[in-house]
Parts: sequence; structure tokens; C-alpha cells
Amino acid sequence: MKIALLGANGQLGQDLLQAFHSDDVTAFTRNDFDVTNRSRVREILTELRPHAILNTTAYHRVDDCETHEDLAYAVNALAVLNLARVANELGAILMHVSTDYVFDGKGREPYTERSEPFPLSVYANSKLAGEILVRTTARKYILIRTCGLYGAAGSQGKGGNFVQTMLAKAKRGDPIKVVNDQTVTPTYTADLANQIAAVLQTEHRGLFHMTNEGSCTWYEFARTIFELSGIEADLSPTSSDLYKTPATRPKFSVLENARLKELGLNQMRHWRDALAAYLK
Repeated sequence: MKIALLGANGQLGQDLLQAFHSDDVTAFTRNDFDVTNRSRVREILTELRPHAILNTTAYHRVDDCETHEDLAYAVNALAVLNLARVANELGAILMHVSTDYVFDGKGREPYTERSEPFPLSVYANSKLAGEILVRTTARKYILIRTCGLYGAAGSQGKGGNFVQTMLAKAKRGDPIKVVNDQTVTPTYTADLANQIAAVLQTEHRGLFHMTNEGSCTWYEFARTIFELSGIEADLSPTSSDLYKTPATRPKFSVLENARLKELGLNQMRHWRDALAAYLK
């Protein structure tokens, strides 16, 4: 399969390169083109004529989105609409990655693909707008919601992923306070990439939730990082109410891989097992 991978230098992009190593993958980064440059995107993809376009690009600085609304919607929605149109012209599958943040987090049961989104921030609204544009425009698509990504390549746009940040703070001997009232499912990008590859090889399309199994608070995740690493850290829980961030985060954003399970395709392991594999 001929694949165009956008955002290839990100932590998910790097793992997708590994997951599709036996396919004909052309990797693109922002150095090749800006995804908001619609004519350039169309020109390059039309020349390549891929069978699938894997889009991992996003403007995901959640707090910055509150003051850079135009950029958030340009990257997370309008660029995605352009990719959907180009994919239609080429008869290609569009794979696009969205987020758990499209939910308000007021429930206490894991959200399935049938749950009603209710975004709380500019970032979340822009990502939901991208979802809607994919679902109403693309003829062939795989739309993925995931949560709490971390991977070997780190998160370049955020200066490293959560695991790296925790380990670096512990190494310096910093006191570490982590919120204990936001429940998530940390997801290892290597597992996510392999799951994406498994679904793309089938005829199944549409919306999928893809996260590792189980759930924890960010504090519990940090505690497990140190436990599995054999590190004594000055770690203590705190409340998100003490951190006045510009963007509101959902308090509970656990996703259920309902469609994967219904189709017998779920291969996502428990988050603790995934973390242990990452740390090795």
C-alpha cells in the first residue's frame, strides 16, 4: 500500500513509520510543507497519489489555542477539510487522529463512539470541528479518538512527553505535584500505531476509540512511572483547581474501545503493561 504520512517526526508519526515498515510510506514533516497551505498539500499529494493519507498533524498546545483561535481552527479543522477533499479526489482513505478532549468529562463511565461530544475549550472545539468535517466530507475514512499519548520520540510541540517530564524532574530532585482529579488512559504510541495498522488492513472504516486499557489519574500514572523505574521521587497529589489554566480540561476522559471490541480487532493492552514496555 502506498501511504502518505503527515507529521512523520512526531511521537505517533515515528511509531507509524515502524508499524508500516513493509509498506511504501512517504513521510512528510512541516519542513516539507505546512498543512494549512492547501494548494501545496493538494499538489504534493496529487503527485504522490497515495492509497491512504495518515494525518497526525495538530495544533495541540491546549492553552495557547485559547488565544490563537484562528491557528487552532486552521490546523485542526480547515486543513483537515482540505485533506478530506484531496483524499476524495484520489480515491484514498483518510486516517485522522482526534482526542478525548471532545467530551466534557462530567460522566463517570468510559465514553464510547456513540457518546455525545461536548467540548470545553477552543482546542477541543477545533478538534471536534475537524471530526465533523471528516465524517461529512470524506468518502473513505478512519477517524480515531485517543488519549494521553506518550512515545519514544517525545512530543516535540510540548517539549517532551509526560513520562520524560516526570523522569527529568525526579532526576533533578524537584518536588513534583501532579493532579489527582483528572482521570485518563495513558496511551503508548507504539501500541496505537500497531492498532491503526491492523484496522487499516481490514475493510472497516468510520470512527474508532483507540487507547490502552484501564484508567488512572495523572498522579497515579506518575506514581507508576517511578515505581516501575525504581526511582524515589518527591511526588505528591494536588487538585486541578490550584492550577488556573486558560483552557478547561475534562475531569474524566476515559475512552472505551467499543468498536474494536465489537469487531474483534482490539489489541490494546493495559496501560500499566504498555508503560512497562516503554520504560524498557
